Amino acid sequence: MARMLCWFTAILLLLWTTAIGTVRGGNVTYDGRSLIIDGQHKILFSGSIHYPRSTPDMWSSLISKAKAGGIDVIQTYVFWNLHEPQQGKFYFSGRADLVRFVKEIQAQGLYACLRVGPFIESEWTYGGLPFWLHDIPGIVFRSDNEPFKYHMERFVSRIVNMMKSEKLYASQGGPVILSQVENEYKMVEAAFHEKGPSYVRWAAAMAVNLQTGVPWVMCKQDDAPDPVINSCNGMRCGETFAGPNSPNKPSIWTEDWTSFYQAYGEETYMRSAQDIAFHVALFIAKTGSYVNYYMYHGGTNFGRTASAFTITSYYDQAPLDEYGLVRQPKWGHLKELHAAIKSCSKLLLDGAYKTFSLGPLQQVRKLRAYSFLEIGNLRLISFEKHLSKLFLDHSTPKNQAYVFQGNSGQCAAFLVNNDGKQEVEVLFQSNSYKLPQKSISILPDCKTVTFNTAIVNAQYTTRSMTPNQKFNSVGKWEEYKEPIPEFDKTSLRSNRLLEHMSTTKDSSDYLWYTFRFQQNLPNAESVLNAQSHGHVLHAYVNGVHAGSGHGSHQNTSFSLQTTVRLKNGTNNVALLSATVGLPDSGAYLERKIAGLRRLRIQNKDFTTYTWGYQVGLLGERLQIYMKSRSNIVKWNMLGTHQPLMWYKTLFDAPAGNDPVALNLGSMGKGEAWVNGQSIGRYWVSFHTSQGRPSQTWYNIPRAFLKPTGNLLVLLEEESGNPLGITVDTVSVTKVCGYASESHLSAIQLSCPPNRNISTIIFASFGTPSGNCEGYATGNCHSSSSKVKVEKACKGKGSCSIPQSNQFFGGDPCPGIPKVLLVDAQCT
Repeated sequence: MARMLCWFTAILLLLWTTAIGTVRGGNVTYDGRSLIIDGQHKILFSGSIHYPRSTPDMWSSLISKAKAGGIDVIQTYVFWNLHEPQQGKFYFSGRADLVRFVKEIQAQGLYACLRVGPFIESEWTYGGLPFWLHDIPGIVFRSDNEPFKYHMERFVSRIVNMMKSEKLYASQGGPVILSQVENEYKMVEAAFHEKGPSYVRWAAAMAVNLQTGVPWVMCKQDDAPDPVINSCNGMRCGETFAGPNSPNKPSIWTEDWTSFYQAYGEETYMRSAQDIAFHVALFIAKTGSYVNYYMYHGGTNFGRTASAFTITSYYDQAPLDEYGLVRQPKWGHLKELHAAIKSCSKLLLDGAYKTFSLGPLQQVRKLRAYSFLEIGNLRLISFEKHLSKLFLDHSTPKNQAYVFQGNSGQCAAFLVNNDGKQEVEVLFQSNSYKLPQKSISILPDCKTVTFNTAIVNAQYTTRSMTPNQKFNSVGKWEEYKEPIPEFDKTSLRSNRLLEHMSTTKDSSDYLWYTFRFQQNLPNAESVLNAQSHGHVLHAYVNGVHAGSGHGSHQNTSFSLQTTVRLKNGTNNVALLSATVGLPDSGAYLERKIAGLRRLRIQNKDFTTYTWGYQVGLLGERLQIYMKSRSNIVKWNMLGTHQPLMWYKTLFDAPAGNDPVALNLGSMGKGEAWVNGQSIGRYWVSFHTSQGRPSQTWYNIPRAFLKPTGNLLVLLEEESGNPLGITVDTVSVTKVCGYASESHLSAIQLSCPPNRNISTIIFASFGTPSGNCEGYATGNCHSSSSKVKVEKACKGKGSCSIPQSNQFFGGDPCPGIPKVLLVDAQCT
């Protein structure tokens, strides 16, 4: 990698020394520089892994991979509605076994951060709050409201006492070094007027009084009361965070979004490894000391746990993907970043901190007659008047140096090029350094660049889904038609339209609205016009599907207008309202509404009418997705594909240990169960603006499977075709590396365990165009490229290919900088 240079052209902007004052918390304290664990200041890298979004058998592997990636802390929310689904009835087994999860973190020698909340948002249904809170008289969520505070304190105390009883706080010798109360409350605080700030003060005092012996944080809460630490969430906290609200508090980043959650109808948000690394390095350069990746492993929103319109897969673009596979180059690039920062962590924590603007090298050459900043003793010698004028209009310089100076002359530096369009060459301590566009170079000794955020050395990997079993034979399926209820058979009645969530109480996504009326004209066509607060509505008239409509993540309300045929005499109308998760954010969450709000047929308004209601579907109530209960109803051979059908089949677990996924690309909308366990909602028919589903493959954890005879049951709301479903295995099938003369001397390729390189798909030493995401042979190309790479790599699990003329038998184009690009198949 070329040596990189810095030139300082502005006066000293900031001099930082360790802030006075230390807050005690057992074995964990903090000051203005960082958390202090057992008397040592720490720079910590943390990764969010949520225990209920994976299975217990995955936890050890996920934590181990995080540790191998340079992660020090595992951070998780605590999910109230998972642990107390009914008031006073607690659940801490299986995926809800919080203690087991924290002990696994401890067993692997990592720290833990518990974000107790208990409001968490997290794209988790109802923001983690149990729905029974909704029916507590006089309650107002997340405000200075006695009923809410009573239940919040009761739950938080239970979690804290559970951790204490298992000796899991660091003050007891356990791994938990940090806890969080509330979550991003500043975003809604103003809506509660005087009840907001007083609630913040109460929540902080309540948490601190529980005496965990470790610090508490409040994220995105710039007025977090002492001693609670205020922290930042977002993608650019090095730029956006105003900093701690006290000189005695460290700078903490609780959520660095490695991607972003995805809603049905929306495309995947792709955040590059380079962008993440840039903003982490910038945050550390500005004296940040704790960075948490949200998510490090996203996992799966099993069952009905996803919030409104959120897809079942969660943060699949994280360093560990939904299935727990390492996603490269994100995982490897961040691992290298962590190592570079840790190599000079003592200086970063103890050194004197200074920052200076940098100018491009060509301006240095013009001004060589003038004196410049001497970094060795941090002494400003002189500046000419027009030097400051030169940069008068650059209040936010594109190029910056952040320097940490030790008492004995040691020095570490972060050199920043904030220009997203061009590379710059700068001067630093009499040496020149090239900074790629939008990048930061880390110099642990103020001389040698060990890492640049824009230069990726890690290999790229490609994940593939391989069909293992098909269900394309009619004889493999059975179906059951969900009955359409009629008004006469309903027991819940009202003379008005009931709000959906208040009626179902989160026991089901579904609520039937039914009524009947007389029609005196034979076979008359009429227009049905329904207005809904969301999220989905299916209309049935006299048992026949008449039309469907739905809202979106951005606008849950919608109208459904369709032509219906009425018969002479009594007509039965049934409208199936469906939620796709409960809302998870916003003020006054308890006041959010969903469901049918108005109905007209032709010119008659039925909004105020006698309605009959049925909560949920019959198949749900009978639990026909369970093997022990599936024969309660009569199943038939597969027929034509109609709306509101249940389908079932059997399949064997694929051989091996690769993750398993269900390809539902031929289906519409519904939910899927494997051996009685819901793998989540699916909505393949809701396409993005690019005309494709937001999610096609759905995770089936190996823990859900037995070797043979696995029961697959689907509830299909629309008219999907189960014959197109396949059970697939998931694996990394390709690895690709890129090396140039300027930054990498060799390519390191490595297949996943139990796989070898079987084919060299592409190899070029010369001037290939593109990168690992798309490439072609250039004008300069060594004819021996593929042969040499095959000899070095084929049949091996990993290999190293030098980027050198000698290895490839000569220089294919003398005088021209060369690149090596290799793409290989793993089998």
